[in-house]
Amino acid sequence: MDVQDCIKFASENPLCYLATADGDQPRVRAILLWFADENGFYFGTLSPKNMSKQMHLNPRVEICFFNNPKELGDAKQMRLTGAMEFINDEILQSKMLKDREFLAQIVGRPLDDVTEIFRLASGEAHFWTMADVLKEPDLERIKF
Repeated sequence: MDVQDCIKFASENPLCYLATADGDQPRVRAILLWFADENGFYFGTLSPKNMSKQMHLNPRVEICFFNNPKELGDAKQMRLTGAMEFINDEILQSKMLKDREFLAQIVGRPLDDVTEIFRLASGEAHFWTMADVLKEPDLERIKF
């Protein structure tokens, strides 16, 4: 397996779970992958949110993508670990605002000044299935 397998799995299963650290307390929340390519796994958030503050203080995260099958025996997850980086790019910012326009409607104002883009550009990934119960230490690790 390689990073292209990771990109494909994440793109097919964009709802994922992101874990940050709040001091010594882990914080996990569902988040939607914006897109993934050879440069990393991209997400967006709003700077006033706790998630943003936590990643600015400690960019180390873990993300879990899950295929959510009808049958538990078909379950597969991919876990990514690494350090998030915040992206300051006007073209991506404009695209994010357009792609996530519904957020401005929910908040009730333009979000140009608080929208943040972040990505996991490097780290380690591994896949897990029900057949891998008790085998996690032996699973293939994919560096990206």
